Order: sequence, then C-alpha cells, then structure tokens
Amino acid sequence: MTKIETKDAPAAIGPYSQAMVVGNIIYSSGQIPINPASGNIEAMDIEGQTHQACSNIKAVLEAAGSDLTKVIKTTCFLQHISDFAAFNSVYEKYFTSKPARSCVEVGALPKGALVEIEVIAEK
Repeated sequence: MTKIETKDAPAAIGPYSQAMVVGNIIYSSGQIPINPASGNIEAMDIEGQTHQACSNIKAVLEAAGSDLTKVIKTTCFLQHISDFAAFNSVYEKYFTSKPARSCVEVGALPKGALVEIEVIAEK
C-alpha cells in the first residue's frame, strides 16, 4: 500500500490521505473544491466548484502516476441535486472516458462545498 500526497491538491483536513494505491488501483479520498494555492473554496457556483474539484482529482491521480482517462468509477456528492445538469456540463469535460458513476444529494459537505468527488482508477 502506498500513500499519495501532493501539494497540487488540497491537504487532507482530517485523519486521512489524499489517495492510497493498492496494487495497480488508486482509491482517492473525496476532493472538495478547495484551491490548493489559497486553501479556500473560491468559486461560489456549482460550475466553478466542479472545475476545482475535478482539477484536484486530476492532481491526485497524476501524483499517483495515473490520469483521468484511467478512472474506473466516480462517486459524486452534490449539496443540491437541482445542480445535476450544471454539474454534468463540467464533469463531462474531465471524465471523457465515461467511467461508472454514482451521484447523490447529501445533507452537507465539508466547508460548505457544493460538490465532492472521489474516484477509483487504474495506475
């Protein structure tokens, strides 16, 4: 098992790793839309927050020796399911290989985020 840590994605805000690699599979922790340079959520709309969350996932995958085209499955958490269409319009630009996906509305996300994304990917 290998722990993944990169400064190009937000540091963990709790007792967990950005991702773990087991064999040839990468399991990411959920990425919320924190800009790693500032440590803050800067975008206030679902589109901007989705771009940032996807950029964070991309950085974690690259640190693990992979990329977005090797994502097997995503799990997406939305603060408001009414944001689904706007979320999808950004998401599809990053996950062009169309991995398996679950997308659900949740009661709340850390730091008031509108979106959180986690992935399972091949190395």
